[in-house]
Amino acid sequence: MTLAKSSTSPVFTRRRLLTGGVLGAAALALYAGEGERHWIDLTRIDITVPGLPEAFDGFCIAQLSDIHLIAWTEPSFLRRAISHINALKPDAVCLTGDFVSEAPDSPQFPINAAWQCAQILTGIECRQIYGILGNHDVIVGSDEVTKAMRTHGVTMLRNEYVAIERGGSRFWLAGVDDPLKGTPDPAAAIPERIRNVPKEPVILMCHAPDYVDDLITQPAGKAVSLVLSGHTHGGQVRVPFVGPLTLPELGRKYVEGYFRLGNTQLYVNRGIGTVGVPFRFDCPPEITLLTLRRG
Repeated sequence: MTLAKSSTSPVFTRRRLLTGGVLGAAALALYAGEGERHWIDLTRIDITVPGLPEAFDGFCIAQLSDIHLIAWTEPSFLRRAISHINALKPDAVCLTGDFVSEAPDSPQFPINAAWQCAQILTGIECRQIYGILGNHDVIVGSDEVTKAMRTHGVTMLRNEYVAIERGGSRFWLAGVDDPLKGTPDPAAAIPERIRNVPKEPVILMCHAPDYVDDLITQPAGKAVSLVLSGHTHGGQVRVPFVGPLTLPELGRKYVEGYFRLGNTQLYVNRGIGTVGVPFRFDCPPEITLLTLRRG
């Protein structure tokens, strides 16, 4: 007697496929929301700055951007980012905007978040901490966010500049108001008296990177050796072979990393926060350590 063999092949029903898809989506959401969103990439890059005085060769700037506290960025995560910065022992820290996120239904909430963010930032051990406003900060309230930061020791540059001095030499650090929602004034941030001075280069903080195209056409902008920006989050969610699903206005051309535009260099930091959804995919948070080198 011949016995028929029973089939053990799985039956792929519509329900099983649907269940698999739901589980896969849940796993992806867990990875993007709780995994990659909390990873921190440390990017180290040497930047050659023409005319940089010998005293500043090796000067290190830690860049932290797009914190977006409370609206997805937990205070504990910001504290962890600060611990990474402190371990680097930078000579200066540049905070390139969007400390908080706008909340149209609760305008007081992000103002309170700005004060909490500023208090947490006092954990940075470096004595030279400089900041600019991002588009969300301007929407929330430029004066309120600026007051919170300045009260807690952050030197905010709103179309302003400061001298960074060492060993009888100096370079200039300037900051413009947010180009998207604010009123940037490069002529005020980089007045004639500090432009193109031998051995006194200018570094500019500007939240939205695509503004650099306009900047370098202006007399003030032509004097800038290096621009530090954020705003884009690097795309935040990037699909392999496709790229970012969405990019903000004035952040669609220079998305992340290093760029050279004639005599001006640009670095775009991915930031540590998120907007819209609490996800990052193929685009982890970033802290950048820029080491200045003589040209």
